[in-house]
Amino acid sequence: MSGVLDYQLFRIGDTSVTAASLAAALLVFAVSYVLARLARRLVTERMLSRTPLSLGVRYMLGRFTGYVVFVLGALVALQTIGIRATTLTAFGAALGVGIGFGLQDVVKNFVAGLILLIERPFQVGDRLEVQGVAAEVIEIRSRATLLRTNDDVHWIVPNSRFTSETIVNRSYQRPLYRCHAPVVVDSGADPRAVEQALLEAAAGCDGVLREPAPSARFVAFGDSGLKFELLCWTDRMSHRTGALISRLNFEIHEALTRRRIRLPRTEVYLRGDDETPGRAGGPAGDAKAAERSATEAPP
Repeated sequence: MSGVLDYQLFRIGDTSVTAASLAAALLVFAVSYVLARLARRLVTERMLSRTPLSLGVRYMLGRFTGYVVFVLGALVALQTIGIRATTLTAFGAALGVGIGFGLQDVVKNFVAGLILLIERPFQVGDRLEVQGVAAEVIEIRSRATLLRTNDDVHWIVPNSRFTSETIVNRSYQRPLYRCHAPVVVDSGADPRAVEQALLEAAAGCDGVLREPAPSARFVAFGDSGLKFELLCWTDRMSHRTGALISRLNFEIHEALTRRRIRLPRTEVYLRGDDETPGRAGGPAGDAKAAERSATEAPP
């Protein structure tokens, strides 16, 4: 058995790697990985949970702690194999060639992940807009960032995209979000009454903040009616924005109904060739034609 464990598998520079040293190094690597995850969770959820630090800062510190623990474990694993600093020089040169050809995207995303954790353009829990879709940041990994949309669809986006493209962060330094609710009413409605109805609807909707105060805008005169827009602020965008818009629409409809403000109606008139109603071939036209034929028929 000892002969199998002492069997030389390969050489790295002047160092021979045996089955026993390789197994010990793999074990140290595995233990380091587990300890790194435990350290990250301990720092994020236990040690810093009672501090005034935000979730994003705690997440960043936990990530860095995990990286440090894993790197130290990797160095110990290399020492277990017998690799020294002089040997690492030759290995690093070979690794650099491999990175240049096949691992450049992986390294680019890893470095971009470190930049995101250091500069913190966004944090866990922020709301981003990627390709016109709003999503919440769930996790910032070493290679990619995990996002979740309002439809509970998870996106795995490479970190390099966030450092090379323009990203809209709706939670940056202020977790408030503004909702837009467009409304069209009948052209004969009183604009001031519509404004009061919209503000009343915002005041009665759960999830709408009192400060900053909601506002109603008279947008334009439309072909079918008067166009308004209700603007209100909320801090619950991270859950479901569509649910808040739906509650607002219910409140708006009830407020308009109480004030007897009608919604626009569309009427369609059919005319015949001689602009006489009922001559378009419909039931009215057929009835009038039959009546005329009966009165003009000879006895």
